This record gives sequence, structure tokens and C-alpha cells, in this order.
Amino acid sequence: MRKTAQEKALTPEKEEQLKTKAPATNAAGIGGLKATATHALKYIKPEHILKITQNINQKGGFDCPGCAWPDPDDDRSVIGEYCENGIKAMAEDMQKEQIDANFFKTHSVDGLAALSDFEIGKSGRLTQPMYLPEGATHYQSISWEVAFKKVATHLNALTDPDEAAFYTSGRTTNEAAFLYQLFVRAFGTSNLPDCSNMCHEASGKALTETLGIGKGSVTLEDLYKAELVIVVGQNPATNHPRMLSALEKTKANGGKIISINPLPEAGLMRFTDPKSPIKLIKGGTALTDVFVPVTINGDVAFFKALLLKLLEKEEREGGVFDTDFIKTHTSGLVEFLADLKTYDFETCLKASGVSKTTFNAVFELVLTKQKLIICWAMGLTQHQNAVDNIRELVNLLLLKGSIGKEGAGTCPVRGHSNVQGDRTVGIWEAAPQAFLDKIEKKYGFKPSKKHGYSVIESIKAMYENKVKVFFGLGGNFISAVPDTMYSAEALSNCNLTVHVSTKLNRSHLVTGKEALILPCLGRAEKDYQKTGVQTQSVENSMGVVSSTKGILEPCSTHLLSEVAVVCGVAHATLQGRTQIDWLGYQEDYSKVRDAIEEVVAGFTNYNTKLEQPSGFYLPNGARVRQFKTKTGKANFTINKLPDWTLHNDELVMMTIRSHDQFNTTIYGLDDRYRGIFNGRRVIFMNVNDIKARQLKPEQIVNLKSEFNGVVREAKHFKIVPYPIPKNCCATYFPETNVLVPLDSFAHTAKTPASKSVKITVHPV
Repeated sequence: MRKTAQEKALTPEKEEQLKTKAPATNAAGIGGLKATATHALKYIKPEHILKITQNINQKGGFDCPGCAWPDPDDDRSVIGEYCENGIKAMAEDMQKEQIDANFFKTHSVDGLAALSDFEIGKSGRLTQPMYLPEGATHYQSISWEVAFKKVATHLNALTDPDEAAFYTSGRTTNEAAFLYQLFVRAFGTSNLPDCSNMCHEASGKALTETLGIGKGSVTLEDLYKAELVIVVGQNPATNHPRMLSALEKTKANGGKIISINPLPEAGLMRFTDPKSPIKLIKGGTALTDVFVPVTINGDVAFFKALLLKLLEKEEREGGVFDTDFIKTHTSGLVEFLADLKTYDFETCLKASGVSKTTFNAVFELVLTKQKLIICWAMGLTQHQNAVDNIRELVNLLLLKGSIGKEGAGTCPVRGHSNVQGDRTVGIWEAAPQAFLDKIEKKYGFKPSKKHGYSVIESIKAMYENKVKVFFGLGGNFISAVPDTMYSAEALSNCNLTVHVSTKLNRSHLVTGKEALILPCLGRAEKDYQKTGVQTQSVENSMGVVSSTKGILEPCSTHLLSEVAVVCGVAHATLQGRTQIDWLGYQEDYSKVRDAIEEVVAGFTNYNTKLEQPSGFYLPNGARVRQFKTKTGKANFTINKLPDWTLHNDELVMMTIRSHDQFNTTIYGLDDRYRGIFNGRRVIFMNVNDIKARQLKPEQIVNLKSEFNGVVREAKHFKIVPYPIPKNCCATYFPETNVLVPLDSFAHTAKTPASKSVKITVHPV
């Protein structure tokens, strides 16, 4: 019997020979070297390994398709400016195995869906366009020309352009992203959901409101010069490993580090630089000075307790707040302090789950340091009150005057390599009118002013048959989004689903009535066009735009660049309806950058600046104390404590990555830092919570969540005792995305609340 879309969307509940060890207390080091070598030798062609390692993240080379951590301006390692997970990303994109039409003749869609996500991803590189006709069981080959015409036919048959949604992954380059949004707006819709909706949308909303720019304000040099770095809701060793080198420099220069996280992650405790023989021998650098095991979503409570004690000290002795900065550059202090005084210190501290001793250690550091940087990631942004989380961090920085000065500021650490750049060049369902006006001025058409669908809104629209064509430029949509069963049915309602990808993933198996897989070049591959090998560009977490240029020959002659795919679809769909020279853009990417320069602020002399080996910084008002907010100043805000009431043996669950994973890409089945080997279907629980429920370590359980009367279930998870706060638990995604309600999301940002899901645990 044919599998349903929901069945194909779920990772199979395979029995795994799970092994556990004590969690690691040191990141990288010999273990990182071994893992790097193992993945490179196993999955990458031998003749490619040296070229990749010599050119990844180097000046004039190509940008790692993994995280968006910035490259050092000057001291890039000659041994290798990459991390373990960077090589794992390359082993995924540049893997030896290739799959073509013969592979799909052998493997049906249902058969592939029975594989694990790891097995699907390691099937090999996609090498030619594939098409799944309505009612078919197997993909079949299709030419690029016919594929473009098929997309165009479906799009032009819609009664309204808003019946299509165009998703973007964060690895798409500036050039491809700009052309993509231009095509979508020329087609007539603003439906541009993207992975920002899934991760840092709350950061953008909070920072724009408070500081006037939805990006961080610091540079790498600031991190080196900070007196205190507070890392909140983030696991750098797995998600942004090269950040550990920057934190090591913070320590070497006398700075202190506070880590606030429910789990004591190894990379926050100690880091051994694998490129340094001396450090390998000595055992690395202790990073965290104070570890704060905050309860899940207890961050506002903890920071409010901290703010209360600072206020008490300021009113009693003075000299705690930067009164000159506050008077000159901020707004809303009186209202903020009045609200703060309505809270009780003991109540806030209890709600945070942090001990008085740990709190006092943090308080002393914050009190005595004047140059503060706060870094955060999705541990703060994927809650219903995510915007409040970030705004409360900003409140602390404003009181200390730690915005717009050396060694101080905000540092939201973006996940994917160009997710920030994509938003900068126009991938936004709610683009500002000034941007749309520039599009109209240059191209002669009037873009829709109506805000389009975000990710969550797109899923609902597909479910309700309001969106009939889904186009994904990169990414693994079904494994990234919440409420897996609902989302799978939503995708299956479409007439056509299209995915532009380098390799096979689960989204290719959860399809509309018809489906297309359009294979594209990887970052490391040369992009040949009529004017020669093309250079592209990306923007990192700290607002630096730099070049990226492939160094390997394409693995197949049938591959197109993302730019070529977008231009091909646009040309086929919009023939005669716009003055845009799509094929001209495809032939010469410098023309795309000329267009970006005209439309997007901050890109003056784009092509010339891109020739600079280290790239160039985009303007950042918060960095120079020019706050483009409604008040013209940096704004204090009022934020409430989240209302968490647990009952009926409920736990608060957060979804996390394993160390063998980047976003939805599964590199392997080990999470060596947390002591998990050969398995992913685990639930990390406090030992007291295990006993209270009369459960046992390694017992197999099912997990259930209930939200607004709807019960969701994830089956066959093994209990692993772990040092996590009481009443909290953690699981890997995408396995437990099925438990995350679609209607539970951050206010004003609509980021799914994947880090705060109420669940119950049931013996099998």
C-alpha cells in the first residue's frame, strides 16, 4: 500500500544499538581531528580533499556552506580556516557517490522514505533534473528546458500569484537571493517565507524595535576586546565551532565568559584548538568562568533578577549604570524602571531555576565590567516570548552603556551561511516600502505592497488549498518546520512542489501531485557562465560581505547554478511581461551586483569592494550609536515573565541538534560531546524526573504533547539521564518536530516555539 505524505515525512522508528558514555568536558582537540579526517576520507574524493581544505573560508576561496560565523580579517589559519562541521558540510555537498535517473528507477519514493534521514542524505549528489508525475511511484529524468516550462505552466495557470509560495534556504548567495525575490515580486506576490522565519526572526524584530537594526552590532575585534561575554541559549561547539577560537582570544586578553544554558555543553567549558600542537598536549583552554543552568525559558526571569539587583545597587550607591549614555542615547527608562520595580527578586530567581550562589557570581561580573557582549542563538529565539527574551538582554546592555562602543554590544549568532545576507537583499515577506519603491524605480513594475506568507502562514495556506505551488530554493522544508503531520498534508495538497538542491533529502519524498528536483552546484564547484567562472557573495553574522568562488569542476554537466535556475524559471514564466534581462543576469553576475547596488542600501561600489580580500562591512547604525528607531534613540522595553504552569507530569521539552548534525542535515549518528553514539531517538531527562515517573534509564517511551486540544505523538525514544534542570527535557530535531504545534510561536515574529513544548512521557 502506498505511503501517505505523513508517513513519508516521519523519520522511521528504527531500532538502534544506542550506546552512551559520560558527556565530554572538552571540545575539538584530537576528537575533532579524527572526525574531520574520517568524514573527509570516507565521503570526499581524495583528489578534492586538499583543494577544499586549502580554499575553504580563505581569501579568494569559497565560503563554507555551513554556519555564518565570520572569518578573521587578517590572521586566517594557513593550516585550515575551517572546523570539524565545516568539513562534514563539504563531505555532504561534495560526496563521492552520485545519483541519477538509474538510482530513481531502482528506488521508489516510498522505498526512499523508509530510510533514515542519514541514509537519505548519504545516497549521493544529485546530478540531473528529476520529475515525479502525478500518481507515479518513481522519479524520472527531465530536461532543464521542459522542467522550466513545467514550473512556468503551473505558475501561469494560477488564478492569483498569491497561490504560490517561494521558500529560501540560508545558504543561497546574495546574487541568487536578489534575483529570486525579484522574480517573485515580478510574478506578483510577496510570499517569500525563508529560514529566518524559523530561527532569528525574533532577534530581528526585537533589535529593530530597540536599536533600529535587526542585526548584531559587534565585530570579531569586539569579541577579542570584551571584558565580559555572556553566551545565552547557544551551543557553539556544535553549531558555530569557530566561535570557540574567538572566545579563546577573549580569555587570552583577560575577558570573562558566562554561559547560560539548560545543558552544560562541552564546548562552553573547555576548548582545545586542533590546529595547535601545544594546546593538544596541554589540554586546551577553560572558557566558562560561571555556568548558569537556567531552566528552559527561564531567561527573562534570570535577567530580570539581575536587573533588579543592579537597580538596587545603583539606587543605593550609584555608579552602576552608564547615566551619560542613558541620558544621551536612550528612551523609555522611566517606564522600564517603574515596571521592573513591580517584580520581586526572589520570585524571579526561583522562576529561573538558578541558585543564589551562581547568581551572585554572575552579578559580581556584570557589576564590575563595563564592556559587555551578549551572544545568543535559537535557545532564546524559539519560544512564544522570544522577542521579550532578546529585548531584556538589550535592557541590560543599555543600562551598562554597552552598545556602540569597542568590546561591547549585541551578537545574535546566525545559523546558516548567508541567511542574514538573503534578508539584506530582499528575501522578506514583509519588505519595507522603501525597498519596494527602489524595485519599482529600477524595473518599472509595482511590487505588491501586501505582506506575504511567512513559513507558518505558508503551511496553513497550503493546508487550506490557498497555495497550490511550493518552490524551495535550497533547504529541507519538511524536516525544518513544526507540526510534521499537518505540514506534510499541507505540502501534499499542492499541485506542484519544486526543490532546488545539491543532494537528496526528505522533502523530495513529501510531494505535491507533481514534483521536481532541480540539482544545483555546490559552493565549492566552479560556476561557468558565458563571461567565465563567476564570483558570488555572502554576508556573515557580523555584517561583512565577502566573495565566494568555486575551485572544483562540477560533478556533472547537467548541474546549473542557483542563479541559472532562478533565471531559467523567471525567463520561462515571465516572457514578455517585464523588462528584466534574466538571461543577461545569468551570463554575468557582476550585473546582478550592479542591480543590488542600485536597490539595496549599503552596497555602493559593490563590485569594486568585493575585490577586497576580506570583503567589506555593511553600515550598522547601532555600531556607531545612530539608532534608527521611531524615537531616534535606543529603546528600553517592558517584558513580562512567561507564564509556565506544568501539570499532569508534564515536562518542558526543547529540541536540539546533535554534534553530527547541521540544521536538518544528519552527518552521522553520534553526539560525542553528550556521550550519545549510534542513535538519535533519545530523550535527555533529569534523574529525579525519571524516578518521579517510575521510569528507568534506557527505557523506551513515547512522547506526547497537547496544544489547544490537539494531541501529537512521537514514538520510540530511549531515556538518557542527563544534567538538565528538573521538569525539563531535550530531544533532537527533526525527530520531535512532530510534537511542536504550528500555532505555538513567538509573538510578532511567528518563530515556532520549538524550545518550549509541554510534553508527557509514556512507557511503551
